[in-house]
Amino acid sequence: MAAMKPDEACACGSGRSYRQCCGILHGGGVAADAQALMRSRYCAYVLRLWDYLLATWHPRTRPAELGDPQAAQTRWLGLAIKRHERIDADHAVVEFVARFRLGGAPAVRMRETSHFVREDGRWYYLDGELDGAQVGERKRSGKRR
Repeated sequence: MAAMKPDEACACGSGRSYRQCCGILHGGGVAADAQALMRSRYCAYVLRLWDYLLATWHPRTRPAELGDPQAAQTRWLGLAIKRHERIDADHAVVEFVARFRLGGAPAVRMRETSHFVREDGRWYYLDGELDGAQVGERKRSGKRR
């Protein structure tokens, strides 16, 4: 999927239309919490919005570029939020399962525990642990996230 109609159900699984959900954030709106940002990032992967993914990734851990050479073969099948925990006013954790299929291969369940930080009123994806492997380069500061 490379585009969504504004009144189509949002790919993040919220039950709202894309226009009333992730479309607001993809258009420059501010996520109310880390879970909303997580949902919008999943939807951005579905829509291949690489610039949005980079813009919502914290500069400390963000890659220089982003893209998926297999994106055209990837079919995203759904998102399930398992846990959203606000650690403090500016730190949160979201655990989720995303399902996808690459080409004709069997569907895959990707489970990640993502860490988010809020700076200047905006939430950012910091890093995550993917099935026991770390995603991103978390720099230890001694602060609890």
